Amino acid sequence: MTVPAPGADGPSLRPRTAEHYSVAPVLDSPEGYVAPGMPGVPVTGYDPDTPAVPRRTPRRRTALALLLAPLAALLGGLAYGCAPLRAADSLGWLTIAQAGLVALPLGLLGGRNRLLPPLGALLSAGALLLGQLTQRLRIVHSDAPTPHGLLHDTLSSWRADLRPLDLAFYTIALIGGFLLTRRTANRS
Repeated sequence: MTVPAPGADGPSLRPRTAEHYSVAPVLDSPEGYVAPGMPGVPVTGYDPDTPAVPRRTPRRRTALALLLAPLAALLGGLAYGCAPLRAADSLGWLTIAQAGLVALPLGLLGGRNRLLPPLGALLSAGALLLGQLTQRLRIVHSDAPTPHGLLHDTLSSWRADLRPLDLAFYTIALIGGFLLTRRTANRS
């Protein structure tokens, strides 16, 4: 007796049953094909023949920073001192701008040198002092001359006019100079 071949009478309406193999069947795939995620898959964008270009670190010019920062403090102090005299009471807040002006060359050119933030703080406070002394010099010079001399009159006028708010401005100059120098160094 012969057994008819499956599907000889036509296509079967039953779903196909799973076929189990002891070895994976050979699929129709192109020669050298490796499935994604499998070992042996080539990495895209990798060219082993070209050497990797080393990343250039920014060159630190600490000597140039140490030259430009006192010049920035001098410029900031003179700009503060030469402001109109009628705005003298509101000028103390400009110490933040002076600290930023000093911090730019120190942070950008000097880099992360740990001696530069304290230097930025001292130069910012020095710029504020220079600005206040320049302002007092202008006031004393506009008054009648005295026999003591211009420098002595300027310093005594400055000492006599010190207020508690000036201590706050010097504190702002010190903290602002330190932090702004450190932050500009971290960004470069």
